[in-house]
Amino acid sequence: MKQARLADEQLVSLYQTDNSSDSFEALYNRYVSKVYQKCLSITKDSEAAQDYTQDIFIKVFNKLDTFQNRSTFSTWLYSISHHYCLDQLRLGKRLGTESLSDEVVNEASSELVDPQESVESRLQALETVMNELPTEEVALLRLKHEQGLSIKEISQKYCISESAVKMRLKRTRDKLQQLYLDRDL
Repeated sequence: MKQARLADEQLVSLYQTDNSSDSFEALYNRYVSKVYQKCLSITKDSEAAQDYTQDIFIKVFNKLDTFQNRSTFSTWLYSISHHYCLDQLRLGKRLGTESLSDEVVNEASSELVDPQESVESRLQALETVMNELPTEEVALLRLKHEQGLSIKEISQKYCISESAVKMRLKRTRDKLQQLYLDRDL
């Protein structure tokens, strides 16, 4: 038992000093099934337990350099696992998720024969609708959403206040949305 703890400490130390992927992989292989079992005992759902296990090891990978040997590695890992699972269950209750029925899934998938074609046709329709707007309004939208300029940069470029830019963008987006919806696309 003492030998396993020393091995964990050595692997953690190797990772902290050299960022050795081999040492993290050894820790992962040693504890992945135990973390999975811990998650499964809390969630009672094998898919969720698998997802949570991966999430936990990603979290551990990102935080392993902060491990300070105040407890054994396994205690630290199980504590992270326990708290992560409980947090996810609380979050799930708060958000109130529901599974989709097979009927809804089948209906949605039958409507989207070719999702890429649907996206392309929507983009073409959006471009057509944008051509109906005044060029100044389209220019503001393009500066913000295509070129990624900030509100402040746009306000400086047009010598108007930031609130004026925000309002013009909002009005233009609202017009665009209404025109798009009116075309029954």
